[in-house]
Amino acid sequence: MARKHSKHGPYEDVQPADEAPAPVVSCWLCGRPTGKTIVWHHPVPKSRGGRDVVPMHPICQQTLTANFTNSELQRHAMDVEALLANPAVRKFVDWVANKDPDFTATTTKKQR
Repeated sequence: MARKHSKHGPYEDVQPADEAPAPVVSCWLCGRPTGKTIVWHHPVPKSRGGRDVVPMHPICQQTLTANFTNSELQRHAMDVEALLANPAVRKFVDWVANKDPDFTATTTKKQR
C-alpha cells in the first residue's frame, strides 16, 4: 500500500541554480574546448595495452584513426607533438582551429 506522505519532498533531486557549471575540458589533439559530445580516446589502443584515456572531439579522433595504425599510435603513445608532426594531422588541426566545438564533418578514409 502506498504511503500518504513521502519522507522527502517531491523535488529533492533537483540541483540548485547557484551551482557552478562543469569546467570546460580541452581536446587532447587540437586544444580547442570540447562541446556537448566528448570522446574518451585511448592514445595507446586498448588492443595494445593502453589504459589511459584523454578527451577529444569526435572529428579529431576520426582523423587520428584515419591517419595512423594501432602500431603507430602505440609508438607515439601520449606524445601529441609527434602526432602533429604528421603533415595530414597538422593540416587538419590548423583547419579545424576556428571551428565551433560541436563542428562535425566527414573525414577521409584510411590512407594505407
